[in-house]
Amino acid sequence: MEKKIRSVLIANRGVPAVRVMDTCRDRRIHTIAVYSNPDRLAYHVRLADSAVHIGEAPPLESYLNMEKIIGAALKAGADALHPGWGFLAENAAFAEMVMDAGLIWIGPPPQVIRAMGDKVEAKRLAQKANVPTIPGLSDVRDINQIKHWLEEENITYPIMLKAARGGGGKGMTRVNSEDELQVAFAKAKSEAMKAFGDDRLLVEKYISKGRHIEVQVVGDFYGKVVHLYERECTLQRRNQKIIEEAPSPSLDEDLREEICYTAVRLMREIGYSSAGTVEFIFDSMTKKFYFLEVNTRLQVEHGVTELITGLDLVSLMIDVAEGKPLPVRQSQIKTNRWALEVRINAEDPITFNPSFGTITRLQLPQGPAVRITQGVYEGAEVPPYYDSLLMLLMTTGTNRNGAIRTMDRVLGRDLRVEGVKTIAPLLLSIIRHPKFQAGHFSTSFIEEHMDELVAMFEEKNTEDEVLKIAKYVAKISALGPQNWM
Repeated sequence: MEKKIRSVLIANRGVPAVRVMDTCRDRRIHTIAVYSNPDRLAYHVRLADSAVHIGEAPPLESYLNMEKIIGAALKAGADALHPGWGFLAENAAFAEMVMDAGLIWIGPPPQVIRAMGDKVEAKRLAQKANVPTIPGLSDVRDINQIKHWLEEENITYPIMLKAARGGGGKGMTRVNSEDELQVAFAKAKSEAMKAFGDDRLLVEKYISKGRHIEVQVVGDFYGKVVHLYERECTLQRRNQKIIEEAPSPSLDEDLREEICYTAVRLMREIGYSSAGTVEFIFDSMTKKFYFLEVNTRLQVEHGVTELITGLDLVSLMIDVAEGKPLPVRQSQIKTNRWALEVRINAEDPITFNPSFGTITRLQLPQGPAVRITQGVYEGAEVPPYYDSLLMLLMTTGTNRNGAIRTMDRVLGRDLRVEGVKTIAPLLLSIIRHPKFQAGHFSTSFIEEHMDELVAMFEEKNTEDEVLKIAKYVAKISALGPQNWM
Protein backbone atom coordinates (compact mmCIF):
# COMPACT_ATOMS: atom_id res chain seq x y z
CA MET A 1 0.00 0.00 0.00
CA GLU A 2 1.37 3.41 -0.98
CA LYS A 3 1.89 6.06 1.73
CA LYS A 4 2.56 9.73 0.99
CA ILE A 5 5.58 11.26 2.75
CA ARG A 6 5.11 14.99 3.37
CA SER A 7 7.56 15.58 6.21
CA VAL A 8 10.93 13.91 6.94
CA LEU A 9 13.15 14.12 10.00
CA ILE A 10 16.81 13.57 9.14
CA ALA A 11 18.50 11.77 12.03
CA ASN A 12 21.95 13.12 11.24
CA ARG A 13 24.07 16.25 10.94
CA GLY A 14 26.49 17.95 8.54
CA VAL A 15 27.02 16.60 5.03
CA PRO A 16 24.67 13.56 5.19
CA ALA A 17 21.81 15.66 6.60
CA VAL A 18 22.30 18.33 3.91
CA ARG A 19 22.39 15.71 1.15
CA VAL A 20 19.04 14.23 2.19
CA MET A 21 17.53 17.72 2.54
CA ASP A 22 18.52 18.62 -1.03
CA THR A 23 16.29 15.88 -2.47
CA CYS A 24 13.46 16.53 -0.01
CA ARG A 25 13.39 20.20 -1.02
CA ASP A 26 13.23 19.21 -4.70
CA ARG A 27 10.26 16.95 -3.89
CA ARG A 28 8.56 19.67 -1.78
CA ILE A 29 8.90 17.53 1.34
CA HIS A 30 9.15 19.42 4.66
CA THR A 31 12.55 18.82 6.31
CA ILE A 32 13.19 18.59 10.05
CA ALA A 33 16.73 18.81 11.42
CA VAL A 34 17.96 17.65 14.81
CA TYR A 35 20.87 19.31 16.57
CA SER A 36 23.06 19.14 19.66
CA ASN A 37 24.28 22.17 21.64
CA PRO A 38 27.41 22.88 19.53
CA ASP A 39 25.41 22.41 16.32
CA ARG A 40 22.73 25.03 17.04
CA LEU A 41 24.16 27.25 14.24
CA ALA A 42 25.26 24.37 11.96
CA TYR A 43 24.66 24.46 8.22
CA HIS A 44 22.15 21.59 8.24
CA VAL A 45 20.08 23.44 10.88
CA ARG A 46 20.05 26.65 8.82
CA LEU A 47 19.00 24.71 5.71
CA ALA A 48 16.10 22.77 7.26
CA ASP A 49 12.47 23.96 7.34
CA SER A 50 12.39 23.34 11.10
CA ALA A 51 14.76 22.00 13.74
CA VAL A 52 14.54 20.26 17.12
CA HIS A 53 17.19 20.36 19.86
CA ILE A 54 18.08 16.85 21.07
CA GLY A 55 20.79 17.23 23.71
CA GLU A 56 24.36 17.85 24.73
CA ALA A 57 27.45 17.52 22.51
CA PRO A 58 28.43 13.86 23.12
CA PRO A 59 26.78 11.65 20.44
CA LEU A 60 25.33 9.27 23.06
CA GLU A 61 23.36 12.22 24.44
CA SER A 62 22.23 13.50 21.05
CA TYR A 63 22.71 11.90 17.62
CA LEU A 64 22.93 8.36 19.03
CA ASN A 65 20.06 8.80 21.49
CA MET A 66 17.26 6.84 19.84
CA GLU A 67 14.49 7.88 22.22
CA LYS A 68 15.27 11.59 21.85
CA ILE A 69 15.37 11.41 18.05
CA ILE A 70 12.08 9.53 17.78
CA GLY A 71 10.55 11.92 20.32
CA ALA A 72 11.72 14.83 18.17
CA ALA A 73 10.16 13.29 15.05
CA LEU A 74 6.80 12.80 16.79
CA LYS A 75 6.92 16.28 18.33
CA ALA A 76 7.62 17.87 14.93
CA GLY A 77 4.88 15.87 13.18
CA ALA A 78 7.17 13.95 10.83
CA ASP A 79 5.76 11.23 8.58
CA ALA A 80 9.10 9.55 8.03
CA LEU A 81 12.72 9.39 9.17
CA HIS A 82 15.88 9.17 7.06
CA PRO A 83 19.09 8.21 8.90
CA GLY A 84 21.64 9.42 6.32
CA TRP A 85 24.94 7.57 6.85
CA GLY A 86 26.85 7.03 10.08
CA PHE A 87 25.35 7.32 13.58
CA LEU A 88 22.17 5.15 13.61
CA ALA A 89 21.94 4.42 9.85
CA GLU A 90 22.70 0.70 10.23
CA ASN A 91 21.10 0.11 13.61
CA ALA A 92 18.35 -2.50 13.28
CA ALA A 93 16.93 -1.75 16.75
CA PHE A 94 16.56 1.93 15.81
CA ALA A 95 14.80 1.06 12.55
CA GLU A 96 12.35 -1.11 14.51
CA MET A 97 11.74 1.67 17.04
CA VAL A 98 11.02 4.13 14.22
CA MET A 99 8.45 1.77 12.69
CA ASP A 100 6.92 0.90 16.09
CA ALA A 101 6.40 4.65 16.67
CA GLY A 102 4.23 4.74 13.53
CA LEU A 103 6.84 6.51 11.41
CA ILE A 104 8.03 5.44 7.96
CA TRP A 105 11.62 4.17 7.95
CA ILE A 106 13.46 5.29 4.79
CA GLY A 107 15.86 2.37 4.53
CA PRO A 108 16.01 -1.42 4.25
CA PRO A 109 14.04 -3.79 6.53
CA PRO A 110 15.42 -4.10 10.10
CA GLN A 111 15.93 -7.87 9.75
CA VAL A 112 18.17 -7.31 6.72
CA ILE A 113 20.16 -4.61 8.55
CA ARG A 114 20.64 -7.01 11.47
CA ALA A 115 21.75 -9.94 9.28
CA MET A 116 24.16 -7.85 7.17
CA GLY A 117 25.58 -6.10 10.25
CA ASP A 118 26.96 -9.44 11.40
CA LYS A 119 29.94 -10.23 9.17
CA VAL A 120 29.76 -13.94 10.00
CA GLU A 121 26.07 -14.17 9.01
CA ALA A 122 26.61 -11.95 5.96
CA LYS A 123 29.38 -14.20 4.70
CA ARG A 124 27.20 -17.29 5.24
CA LEU A 125 24.36 -15.73 3.23
CA ALA A 126 26.78 -14.70 0.48
CA GLN A 127 28.06 -18.28 0.21
CA LYS A 128 24.45 -19.51 0.12
CA ALA A 129 23.83 -17.17 -2.85
CA ASN A 130 26.91 -18.61 -4.58
CA VAL A 131 28.85 -15.34 -4.23
CA PRO A 132 32.65 -15.84 -4.01
CA THR A 133 34.06 -15.02 -0.56
CA ILE A 134 37.62 -14.48 0.69
CA PRO A 135 39.22 -17.66 2.12
CA GLY A 136 38.71 -17.36 5.85
CA LEU A 137 37.43 -18.67 9.14
CA SER A 138 34.30 -17.45 10.93
CA ASP A 139 33.61 -17.06 14.65
CA VAL A 140 37.22 -17.37 15.80
CA ARG A 141 37.58 -17.96 19.57
CA ASP A 142 41.33 -18.56 19.98
CA ILE A 143 44.59 -18.33 18.02
CA ASN A 144 44.95 -22.11 17.77
CA GLN A 145 41.96 -22.14 15.40
CA ILE A 146 43.77 -19.62 13.21
CA LYS A 147 47.03 -21.59 13.23
CA HIS A 148 45.19 -24.78 12.31
CA TRP A 149 43.34 -23.00 9.47
CA LEU A 150 46.57 -21.54 8.09
CA GLU A 151 48.20 -24.95 8.04
CA GLU A 152 45.21 -26.89 6.72
CA GLU A 153 44.37 -24.42 3.92
CA ASN A 154 48.01 -23.63 3.14
CA ILE A 155 47.38 -19.90 3.73
CA THR A 156 50.32 -17.53 4.14
CA TYR A 157 50.59 -14.23 5.98
CA PRO A 158 49.46 -11.45 5.96
CA ILE A 159 45.97 -12.13 7.26
CA MET A 160 43.21 -9.78 8.47
CA LEU A 161 41.33 -10.04 11.76
CA LYS A 162 37.87 -8.44 11.61
CA ALA A 163 35.27 -7.70 14.24
CA ALA A 164 32.13 -9.70 13.44
CA ARG A 165 30.02 -6.56 13.87
CA GLY A 166 32.57 -4.11 12.42
CA GLY A 167 32.10 -1.78 9.50
CA GLY A 168 33.19 1.50 7.94
CA GLY A 169 36.85 0.48 8.11
CA LYS A 170 36.65 -0.03 11.88
CA GLY A 171 37.42 -3.21 13.80
CA MET A 172 40.12 -4.45 11.40
CA THR A 173 43.64 -5.57 12.31
CA ARG A 174 46.28 -6.72 9.83
CA VAL A 175 48.68 -9.46 10.99
CA ASN A 176 51.91 -9.76 9.01
CA SER A 177 53.53 -12.76 10.73
CA GLU A 178 52.97 -15.40 13.40
CA ASP A 179 55.07 -13.31 15.81
CA GLU A 180 52.38 -10.63 15.74
CA LEU A 181 49.41 -13.00 16.04
CA GLN A 182 48.96 -13.26 19.81
CA VAL A 183 49.17 -9.52 20.52
CA ALA A 184 47.04 -8.65 17.45
CA PHE A 185 44.37 -11.18 18.42
CA ALA A 186 44.06 -9.81 21.97
CA LYS A 187 43.98 -6.24 20.63
CA ALA A 188 41.35 -7.06 17.98
CA LYS A 189 39.05 -8.75 20.54
CA SER A 190 39.40 -5.85 22.96
CA GLU A 191 38.72 -3.21 20.29
CA ALA A 192 35.73 -5.17 18.93
CA MET A 193 34.17 -5.31 22.39
CA LYS A 194 34.75 -1.60 23.05
CA ALA A 195 33.48 -0.44 19.65
CA PHE A 196 30.66 -2.90 18.97
CA GLY A 197 29.87 -4.64 22.28
CA ASP A 198 30.72 -7.99 20.66
CA ASP A 199 34.22 -9.52 20.73
CA ARG A 200 33.60 -12.19 18.07
CA LEU A 201 36.17 -12.17 15.28
CA LEU A 202 36.61 -13.65 11.84
CA VAL A 203 39.90 -14.08 10.02
CA GLU A 204 40.53 -13.79 6.29
CA LYS A 205 43.42 -13.98 3.88
CA TYR A 206 44.71 -10.44 3.23
CA ILE A 207 44.59 -9.50 -0.45
CA SER A 208 47.79 -7.43 -0.62
CA LYS A 209 47.23 -5.68 -3.96
CA GLY A 210 43.47 -5.52 -3.71
CA ARG A 211 41.12 -3.04 -5.32
CA HIS A 212 37.99 -2.01 -3.44
CA ILE A 213 34.96 -2.16 -5.73
CA GLU A 214 31.34 -1.76 -4.69
CA VAL A 215 28.09 -2.15 -6.59
CA GLN A 216 25.16 0.19 -5.97
CA VAL A 217 21.85 -1.67 -5.77
CA VAL A 218 18.25 -0.54 -5.24
CA GLY A 219 15.28 -2.81 -4.51
CA ASP A 220 11.56 -2.33 -3.88
CA PHE A 221 8.97 -4.24 -1.85
CA TYR A 222 7.81 -6.18 -4.93
CA GLY A 223 10.97 -8.22 -5.45
CA LYS A 224 12.48 -5.96 -8.09
CA VAL A 225 16.22 -5.33 -7.68
CA VAL A 226 18.42 -3.34 -10.06
CA HIS A 227 22.07 -2.26 -10.02
CA LEU A 228 23.38 1.21 -10.84
CA TYR A 229 26.82 -0.12 -11.81
CA GLU A 230 29.98 -0.01 -9.72
CA ARG A 231 32.28 2.42 -7.95
CA GLU A 232 36.02 2.17 -7.30
CA CYS A 233 36.82 3.04 -3.68
CA THR A 234 40.37 1.72 -3.44
CA LEU A 235 42.16 4.85 -2.21
CA GLN A 236 41.92 4.78 1.57
CA ARG A 237 43.69 6.01 4.65
CA ARG A 238 43.35 3.99 7.84
CA ASN A 239 40.87 1.68 6.07
CA GLN A 240 38.58 4.63 5.29
CA LYS A 241 37.96 5.89 1.76
CA ILE A 242 39.01 9.39 0.67
CA ILE A 243 38.73 9.23 -3.15
CA GLU A 244 36.05 7.37 -5.11
CA GLU A 245 35.18 7.15 -8.77
CA ALA A 246 32.64 5.62 -11.13
CA PRO A 247 32.93 3.58 -13.18
CA SER A 248 35.93 1.54 -12.02
CA PRO A 249 39.10 1.72 -14.12
CA SER A 250 39.94 -1.82 -12.92
CA LEU A 251 37.19 -3.68 -14.78
CA ASP A 252 36.58 -4.63 -18.38
CA GLU A 253 33.00 -5.00 -19.63
CA ASP A 254 32.76 -8.75 -18.95
CA LEU A 255 33.95 -8.37 -15.35
CA ARG A 256 31.69 -5.36 -14.87
CA GLU A 257 28.64 -7.36 -15.92
CA GLU A 258 29.64 -10.32 -13.77
CA ILE A 259 30.27 -8.32 -10.57
CA CYS A 260 27.08 -6.23 -10.97
CA TYR A 261 24.82 -9.22 -11.52
CA THR A 262 26.49 -11.08 -8.66
CA ALA A 263 25.53 -8.17 -6.38
CA VAL A 264 21.93 -8.22 -7.65
CA ARG A 265 21.73 -11.99 -7.08
CA LEU A 266 22.85 -11.59 -3.46
CA MET A 267 20.42 -8.73 -2.73
CA ARG A 268 17.52 -10.72 -4.19
CA GLU A 269 18.53 -13.70 -2.03
CA ILE A 270 18.40 -11.64 1.19
CA GLY A 271 15.16 -9.81 0.27
CA TYR A 272 16.70 -6.35 0.05
CA SER A 273 14.67 -3.17 -0.47
CA SER A 274 15.78 0.49 -0.57
CA ALA A 275 19.31 1.58 -1.57
CA GLY A 276 22.30 -0.51 -0.52
CA THR A 277 25.78 -1.43 -1.59
CA VAL A 278 27.58 -4.76 -2.04
CA GLU A 279 31.31 -4.35 -1.44
CA PHE A 280 33.92 -6.57 -3.06
CA ILE A 281 37.69 -6.85 -2.93
CA PHE A 282 39.13 -7.33 -6.42
CA ASP A 283 42.46 -9.13 -6.79
CA SER A 284 44.03 -7.37 -9.77
CA MET A 285 46.65 -10.13 -10.09
CA THR A 286 44.17 -13.00 -10.54
CA LYS A 287 41.22 -10.91 -11.86
CA LYS A 288 38.99 -12.49 -9.20
CA PHE A 289 36.60 -10.65 -6.88
CA TYR A 290 35.43 -11.64 -3.40
CA PHE A 291 32.51 -10.52 -1.24
CA LEU A 292 33.36 -8.17 1.64
CA GLU A 293 30.10 -6.87 3.08
CA VAL A 294 26.72 -5.26 2.42
CA ASN A 295 26.23 -1.65 3.48
CA THR A 296 22.55 -1.32 4.38
CA ARG A 297 22.41 2.44 3.92
CA LEU A 298 23.20 5.33 1.63
CA GLN A 299 26.95 5.45 0.99
CA VAL A 300 29.05 8.62 1.31
CA GLU A 301 30.19 8.12 -2.29
CA HIS A 302 26.73 7.57 -3.80
CA GLY A 303 27.00 10.92 -5.61
CA VAL A 304 29.38 9.62 -8.27
CA THR A 305 26.82 6.96 -9.18
CA GLU A 306 24.13 9.63 -9.44
CA LEU A 307 26.36 11.68 -11.74
CA ILE A 308 27.05 8.85 -14.20
CA THR A 309 23.47 7.49 -14.27
CA GLY A 310 21.38 10.65 -13.79
CA LEU A 311 19.36 8.97 -11.02
CA ASP A 312 18.71 10.41 -7.53
CA LEU A 313 19.29 7.65 -4.97
CA VAL A 314 17.68 9.51 -2.06
CA SER A 315 14.59 10.06 -4.21
CA LEU A 316 14.49 6.35 -5.07
CA MET A 317 14.75 5.51 -1.34
CA ILE A 318 11.75 7.77 -0.67
CA ASP A 319 9.79 6.14 -3.53
CA VAL A 320 10.45 2.68 -2.07
CA ALA A 321 9.55 3.82 1.47
CA GLU A 322 6.24 5.18 0.13
CA GLY A 323 5.49 1.69 -1.22
CA LYS A 324 5.95 2.53 -4.88
CA PRO A 325 7.52 0.08 -7.34
CA LEU A 326 10.92 1.13 -8.69
CA PRO A 327 10.35 3.64 -11.54
CA VAL A 328 13.20 2.27 -13.69
CA ARG A 329 14.03 -1.06 -15.33
CA GLN A 330 17.56 -2.42 -15.53
CA SER A 331 17.64 -1.90 -19.31
CA GLN A 332 16.92 1.82 -18.80
CA ILE A 333 19.91 2.41 -16.52
CA LYS A 334 22.84 3.62 -18.60
CA THR A 335 26.10 5.43 -17.87
CA ASN A 336 27.44 8.22 -20.02
CA ARG A 337 30.13 9.99 -17.97
CA TRP A 338 33.02 9.49 -15.56
CA ALA A 339 32.77 10.93 -12.05
CA LEU A 340 35.32 11.47 -9.30
CA GLU A 341 34.71 12.31 -5.63
CA VAL A 342 37.06 13.51 -2.89
CA ARG A 343 36.22 13.87 0.79
CA ILE A 344 37.39 17.14 2.32
CA ASN A 345 38.01 16.27 5.97
CA ALA A 346 39.20 18.68 8.65
CA GLU A 347 42.42 16.79 9.31
CA ASP A 348 46.15 17.34 9.12
CA PRO A 349 47.09 16.04 5.63
CA ILE A 350 50.23 14.33 6.94
CA THR A 351 49.27 12.92 10.36
CA PHE A 352 45.47 12.70 9.79
CA ASN A 353 44.94 14.19 13.26
CA PRO A 354 41.59 16.02 13.49
CA SER A 355 41.63 19.81 13.10
CA PHE A 356 38.99 21.87 14.91
CA GLY A 357 38.13 25.55 15.09
CA THR A 358 36.40 28.30 13.11
CA ILE A 359 36.36 28.35 9.32
CA THR A 360 37.67 31.86 8.69
CA ARG A 361 37.52 31.64 4.91
CA LEU A 362 35.61 29.36 2.55
CA GLN A 363 35.82 29.67 -1.20
CA LEU A 364 33.99 26.95 -3.13
CA PRO A 365 34.72 25.81 -6.71
CA GLN A 366 32.21 26.33 -9.48
CA GLY A 367 31.62 25.14 -13.02
CA PRO A 368 29.30 22.86 -15.01
CA ALA A 369 31.31 19.74 -14.21
CA VAL A 370 31.43 20.33 -10.43
CA ARG A 371 29.05 19.12 -7.69
CA ILE A 372 29.45 20.00 -4.01
CA THR A 373 27.64 18.76 -0.93
CA GLN A 374 28.78 21.04 1.87
CA GLY A 375 28.24 20.67 5.59
CA VAL A 376 29.78 23.99 6.67
CA TYR A 377 29.85 27.69 5.79
CA GLU A 378 32.32 30.55 6.27
CA GLY A 379 32.34 31.43 9.96
CA ALA A 380 31.07 28.00 11.04
CA GLU A 381 32.63 26.12 13.95
CA VAL A 382 34.08 22.65 13.37
CA PRO A 383 33.41 20.91 16.73
CA PRO A 384 35.64 18.15 18.11
CA TYR A 385 32.82 15.71 18.86
CA TYR A 386 31.88 14.38 15.42
CA ASP A 387 33.15 13.13 12.08
CA SER A 388 35.57 15.59 10.44
CA LEU A 389 33.89 15.59 6.99
CA LEU A 390 33.41 19.18 5.80
CA MET A 391 32.18 18.57 2.26
CA LEU A 392 32.12 16.24 -0.71
CA LEU A 393 33.61 17.54 -3.96
CA MET A 394 32.70 15.76 -7.20
CA THR A 395 33.76 16.37 -10.78
CA THR A 396 32.71 14.79 -14.06
CA GLY A 397 34.09 14.35 -17.55
CA THR A 398 33.29 12.50 -20.73
CA ASN A 399 36.15 10.21 -19.69
CA ARG A 400 38.40 9.63 -16.68
CA ASN A 401 41.04 12.15 -17.79
CA GLY A 402 38.37 14.83 -18.07
CA ALA A 403 37.10 14.20 -14.52
CA ILE A 404 40.68 14.24 -13.18
CA ARG A 405 41.54 17.43 -15.04
CA THR A 406 38.55 19.25 -13.53
CA MET A 407 39.36 17.91 -10.05
CA ASP A 408 42.92 19.22 -10.43
CA ARG A 409 41.51 22.70 -11.09
CA VAL A 410 39.04 22.40 -8.21
CA LEU A 411 41.65 21.36 -5.63
CA GLY A 412 44.63 23.21 -7.03
CA ARG A 413 43.11 26.61 -7.80
CA ASP A 414 39.51 27.09 -6.72
CA LEU A 415 39.01 25.58 -3.26
CA ARG A 416 40.11 27.65 -0.26
CA VAL A 417 39.45 26.56 3.33
CA GLU A 418 41.16 28.52 6.11
CA GLY A 419 40.95 28.37 9.89
CA VAL A 420 41.25 24.57 9.99
CA LYS A 421 43.60 22.17 8.24
CA THR A 422 42.17 19.88 5.55
CA ILE A 423 43.46 16.88 3.60
CA ALA A 424 43.08 18.80 0.30
CA PRO A 425 46.90 18.96 -0.29
CA LEU A 426 47.11 15.15 -0.03
CA LEU A 427 44.14 14.68 -2.37
CA LEU A 428 45.72 16.98 -4.96
CA SER A 429 49.02 15.07 -4.75
CA ILE A 430 47.19 11.79 -5.27
CA ILE A 431 45.26 12.87 -8.36
CA ARG A 432 48.46 14.30 -9.85
CA HIS A 433 50.44 11.11 -9.21
CA PRO A 434 51.29 9.26 -12.45
CA LYS A 435 50.18 5.89 -11.03
CA PHE A 436 46.76 7.23 -10.05
CA GLN A 437 46.33 8.86 -13.44
CA ALA A 438 47.24 5.56 -15.11
CA GLY A 439 44.78 3.68 -12.87
CA HIS A 440 47.55 1.63 -11.26
CA PHE A 441 46.90 1.62 -7.50
CA SER A 442 45.72 -0.59 -4.64
CA THR A 443 44.38 -0.17 -1.09
CA SER A 444 47.97 0.30 0.13
CA PHE A 445 48.74 3.14 -2.34
CA ILE A 446 48.79 5.98 0.25
CA GLU A 447 50.80 3.90 2.73
CA GLU A 448 53.40 3.03 0.07
CA HIS A 449 53.70 6.53 -1.47
CA MET A 450 53.12 8.83 1.53
CA ASP A 451 56.59 10.44 1.54
CA GLU A 452 56.39 11.07 -2.18
CA LEU A 453 52.88 12.52 -1.90
CA VAL A 454 53.85 14.86 0.94
CA ALA A 455 56.83 16.08 -1.09
CA MET A 456 54.36 17.15 -3.81
CA PHE A 457 52.36 19.43 -1.46
CA GLU A 458 51.97 23.03 -2.61
CA GLU A 459 51.89 25.50 0.27
CA LYS A 460 49.22 28.11 -0.29
CA ASN A 461 47.75 30.52 2.25
CA THR A 462 46.57 34.09 2.74
CA GLU A 463 50.06 35.27 3.73
CA ASP A 464 51.38 34.13 0.33
CA GLU A 465 48.70 36.18 -1.41
CA VAL A 466 49.45 39.27 0.70
CA LEU A 467 53.15 38.88 -0.14
CA LYS A 468 52.34 38.72 -3.87
CA ILE A 469 50.29 41.93 -3.60
CA ALA A 470 53.07 43.65 -1.64
CA LYS A 471 55.64 42.70 -4.28
CA TYR A 472 53.33 44.00 -7.02
CA VAL A 473 52.81 47.33 -5.22
CA ALA A 474 56.56 47.64 -4.65
CA LYS A 475 57.22 47.02 -8.34
CA ILE A 476 54.76 49.73 -9.42
CA SER A 477 56.18 52.13 -6.82
CA ALA A 478 59.71 51.57 -8.09
CA LEU A 479 59.03 51.56 -11.81
CA GLY A 480 56.17 54.02 -11.97
CA PRO A 481 52.90 53.68 -13.91
CA GLN A 482 52.86 50.97 -16.57
CA ASN A 483 51.57 51.31 -20.16
CA TRP A 484 48.52 49.13 -19.49
CA MET A 485 47.38 51.18 -16.50
